[in-house]
Amino acid sequence: MLGAIRNYFGLAAIAGLAFTGAVTAQQSEVIGQAEYLNSCAVCHGLDATGNGQLTEFMNIAVSDLTKIAQKNDGEFPFLQVIHIIDGRSGVRGHGTDMPIWGDRFAADAASEAEGDYSAALAVRGRILSLAYYLESIQAE
Repeated sequence: MLGAIRNYFGLAAIAGLAFTGAVTAQQSEVIGQAEYLNSCAVCHGLDATGNGQLTEFMNIAVSDLTKIAQKNDGEFPFLQVIHIIDGRSGVRGHGTDMPIWGDRFAADAASEAEGDYSAALAVRGRILSLAYYLESIQAE
């Protein structure tokens, strides 16, 4: 258990660095993939095509996250994706809003970080890393 907690804190710290530019985009994608697997795969599936373990309990179809760019004239709407992840833009799923990861990440960061500023950086880093990962898996 302690190892998992250390890994989580390390991931959050690295994600915070991703926001500040101290981590490359490629490293951020790796961090984002871990974040995706931890937070998103249960609904969107390991391959992000919308076939996660919980889809059988959903009232609406789960989005195929590999086709975001295809649905936007070949352009990945980076800022829009960030707004969906952090909760500024709503997405409906299972009859209620999709989990607002910004709020959940902020709650995690508040207990880990030393001060509001470092908590905000950790949250933004996690969201940015996740968005970079989603951009990297777009179908051609």
